[in-house]
Amino acid sequence: MHRFRLGLADLASTSFACSPIQEAALSLRMWTHPGFYVLQSPAFERLRPAFERLDSTLLLSLVADNRWVPDFLTPRPASPAPDFRTELAVVRALPPEELRPELEQTFLPNGRPLPASLAAGLADPARLLARIADALEEYWELCLAPTWWPQARAVLEADLVYRARVLAQQGAAALFANLDHRLHWEDGVLSINRRWTPQDGEITVDGRGLVLVPTFFARGAITMISNDRAPQISYPARGQGGMAGPPVPVAPRALEQLLGAPKARLLAVLVEPASTTDLAYRLGVTPGAVSQHLAVLHQTGLVTRARHGRSVLYSRSPLGDELTGSPRRS
Repeated sequence: MHRFRLGLADLASTSFACSPIQEAALSLRMWTHPGFYVLQSPAFERLRPAFERLDSTLLLSLVADNRWVPDFLTPRPASPAPDFRTELAVVRALPPEELRPELEQTFLPNGRPLPASLAAGLADPARLLARIADALEEYWELCLAPTWWPQARAVLEADLVYRARVLAQQGAAALFANLDHRLHWEDGVLSINRRWTPQDGEITVDGRGLVLVPTFFARGAITMISNDRAPQISYPARGQGGMAGPPVPVAPRALEQLLGAPKARLLAVLVEPASTTDLAYRLGVTPGAVSQHLAVLHQTGLVTRARHGRSVLYSRSPLGDELTGSPRRS
């Protein structure tokens, strides 16, 4: 059991964030443990040719047999929507003398030696750290950033909009209960059932804030390996099914006659908050075309919009729900 003790001020400062470098680091699990994250399998199979052109031996060595990834590769986000390079700079800034302890706490507690490529590299930890950071950056640029991340970011940001609504409408207890079955909130303590390690840990947040981060690459709520890290919990993102390419809902014929086919299809697909980029991907059209139709739907009161970071997420309004004949997921 892992416990976060939160005072009233800590609870009030609890926040959410998306982390591109967390998703990059944790997505390495797709190549070492592909059967664990089946909703992402189709997308990552399409990425395989690009991945195999990278320093894959080094990248794969960063994931332990039990799927642990070194803490320094998933630094706590410093803002709600940091960019990848800002977070990568934090990874690069790790003092080289801390690299060995970071790697050893990932692998040795599981009864495994350090992978040969990492053990050999520790003869020059500064160089090894630079190689790891360079490999992760190349993986991001070649595999994730072009097409996977724009869609993934839209799903993660939609998750945050939903969580903010739960917190505002139902309070912190409902929020934590809704995040994941491993979490339990009682008497100012947020507990995680850490079945993957025999060690108990208790962290007093003590004004440092707790950051909650959605991810595609966890099967339940997780936290950092070390209890000394700034308080952070990652949890399975809501709406992951959309990444597997679900069929686009069919708009009622009468709705198409009223609004025209493009706007009707757009309204039908807005079963949960989504960005222009995500909607364009789902519908197979350009973001510009989606923006034009959304502007009209917004002006007529059929959709609402809310900004999160650099993205604007659109949702159906109650009137839009009535016209489509199906409630949105909120």
